[in-house]
Amino acid sequence: MTTDLIDGFLAAIPLPAVMVDQTERFIAINSGAEILLGQGIRGRHFATILRQPSVASAIEACLQDKQSRTARHLSNDGAQEATYTVTLRYVSGIGAVGGGAVLACFDDTTEREQAGQMRRDFVANVSHELRTPLTALIGFIETLRGPARDDAAARDRFLMIMEGEASRMNRLVGDLLSLNRVESEERVRPKEQVDLTGLLDSTLKTLAPVAEARSTVLTLDAPEASVFVTGDPDQLQQVFINLVENAVKYGGDQVRVVLTHTDRDPSVRAAAALVQVIDNGPGIAPIHLPRLTERFYRADSHRSREMGGTGLGLAIVKHIVNRHRGRFRVESELGQGSVFTVVLPD
Repeated sequence: MTTDLIDGFLAAIPLPAVMVDQTERFIAINSGAEILLGQGIRGRHFATILRQPSVASAIEACLQDKQSRTARHLSNDGAQEATYTVTLRYVSGIGAVGGGAVLACFDDTTEREQAGQMRRDFVANVSHELRTPLTALIGFIETLRGPARDDAAARDRFLMIMEGEASRMNRLVGDLLSLNRVESEERVRPKEQVDLTGLLDSTLKTLAPVAEARSTVLTLDAPEASVFVTGDPDQLQQVFINLVENAVKYGGDQVRVVLTHTDRDPSVRAAAALVQVIDNGPGIAPIHLPRLTERFYRADSHRSREMGGTGLGLAIVKHIVNRHRGRFRVESELGQGSVFTVVLPD
C-alpha cells in the first residue's frame, strides 16, 4: 500500500489515528492525531511522543505478537485533562519492507469517565446522607429497648430526636425525587402563563411562619401591574420557596424579594423578569460561590445539617431555571449579605 493510500485511509477515520510500523516509527498520522499529539511527528520514534508506559507497552506488544489491544492515554491541553481509550489493531503487509504496522485510534472518553465519576460520587453522597440519620435511629431504638425502656423523660426526648432524623431522611428522599423529575423535564420548555407577582406573594405568605419563628422580616417589592412569564407555576414556586427559605435560615433578620421587568436582559437576549432574593446575613466566602449549585455542596456543612438542609436545594433551583431557559446568579461578600438572582425570559 502506497503512502498516499495509507494517508487517505487514515484521513477517512473519524477519530485521531496513527500508524507505527516495525521500525517503531510513525508512518502516517491524520489531522485529528496532529491536533492531539502535535505536527511534524511522521518518521519519529513513537516513544518520543507516546511516553505513557501503558500505551508504549501496548504498541510494542502489538508489533511483536500482532494481537489487538487497548490502552488508556491521558492528555492535558493546559485548560483541562482528557482521557482517551487507545484501540490497537495490527495491519499486515504495509510499512517498512511490508512488515506490517499497528493502527492506533484515540477515542475521547472524557465525558463518559466524568459521568461515571459523577454517578459514583452521587451514590456515595446519598449513602452518606442517609447513613447518618439511620445510624442515629438504630442507636436510639436500641437504647429504648434497653436502658431507657422505663425512663419516660428519656423516651420522649429520644422519640423527638428520632422524629427529626426521620424527617431529615424524608426531606432528602423528597429532594432526590424532585431533582430527578426536574432533570427528566429539563429539555421540555413549559408553556403556561405564570403571574410572578401573585406567585411571589403566595410564597412569602407560605413562609411567613418560618420567618416569624426566626424573627426575620420578609418584604416584597414588585410593580403594581402583574408581571407574567411563560413557565411551570409549581416548579417556579419551588425555586422561590427554596431561595427565600434559605435566606431566612442563613441570611440574617431581613429578607427582601425584588421583582422587576426589563425589555431586554443581556444574559437571555430577550425581555425578561428578574427576581432577586436579598438578605443582610453574613455573606458567603468567594471560594464557595462557583460550587453552590453542585449536589450536596454546602458552604457550611455543620450549620446546614442543623437547619435540616439536604444540600440539593440550589441544584434543584439551577435545573428548574435551566428548563425555563433562564439564568441563575449568586453574588455575595462576607459581612455584606447575599443576592440570589433568577432571570426568566417572557
